[in-house]
Amino acid sequence: MNRKRLSAYGIRVGNMQPGPLDKISDVPGVRVGHATIRDARHHTGVTVILPCEDNMFAKKLTAAGFVLNGFGKTQGLVQIDELGTLETPIALTNTLNVGVVHDALVTYMDARCRADHVPMHSINPVVGECNDASLNAISDRPVTAAHVMQAIECACADFDEGDVGAGAGTVCHGLKGGIGSASRVLTIAGKTYTLGVLVQSNHGCLEELTVCGRRLGEEILERRAQKPQPEPNDRGSIMMVTATDLPVSDRQLRRIIKRCAVGLARCGSYFGHGSGDVMIGFTTQNRVPHGGMHRVLTQQVLTEHTLELAFRAIAEATQEAVLNSLCCADDVQAENGTVYEGIGRYL
Repeated sequence: MNRKRLSAYGIRVGNMQPGPLDKISDVPGVRVGHATIRDARHHTGVTVILPCEDNMFAKKLTAAGFVLNGFGKTQGLVQIDELGTLETPIALTNTLNVGVVHDALVTYMDARCRADHVPMHSINPVVGECNDASLNAISDRPVTAAHVMQAIECACADFDEGDVGAGAGTVCHGLKGGIGSASRVLTIAGKTYTLGVLVQSNHGCLEELTVCGRRLGEEILERRAQKPQPEPNDRGSIMMVTATDLPVSDRQLRRIIKRCAVGLARCGSYFGHGSGDVMIGFTTQNRVPHGGMHRVLTQQVLTEHTLELAFRAIAEATQEAVLNSLCCADDVQAENGTVYEGIGRYL
């Protein structure tokens, strides 16, 4: 399997310092797991982001969401927008398996809360999706609750990227997409923080694909002796999940994650009509205890002008995460014989 990341080709995104793994899991406590389904009819799966080691329903994480283009079926964003907190892992899958994955997260958190003696009468699972029907017989809905549990159980810091988990069947800029990640380290007032991004890429048109200023999509079309389409179609979706340990409010976090769009645009996306461009973010700082016992919460947050560095970091990390999702993916053949190539042969 190809797991050669963008940096292995001697290509660097921006000038900021990445974390040790250059992944979302560089944020302390964050882990990622996959369950992948591959057979003659199916290339799909589920990817789960675990934001912390402890019970996140009992001690919720400050969170935010932003929908740039809403052609999608994501669950859980309404309550995040209202309350500014995250209380379950974030799971990514295909469009028609959102319900099953949602139910599995309820089961997982119910068992966790029972074990921790934390009453749980309602919960807000967060599930993102992309439509992988080009490579997957999506109406079969092959993802099960067991796959969600498998992804949770195998979650780790140094996780695979490319055509794995929720990225097994995705197509990005006409090539094989998938799961990609990157991180950046920030120093503010003498303290070091980390911001990481994970994407499930399933968007864009080949003609517009740009790699650090290089119009690679046009080059690929020339090499294939194909003409650009008169009206390029940027369709599909991309889920962008941001983790950080910056001390910010949910409002500030929403300001930060909006800048994922900058990194996405640098890769050649113009957020077309049929593209669902969804951003979800959380911070491991400023946790919010569950229940009504706490009438007043005291938090420390950065001043607004300090966010400038985070804006720059998330733009770089998103751009690199999208490109890593392409670089780490192998060629995959659909049931009808169509082959979606990995980008590596063209770099």
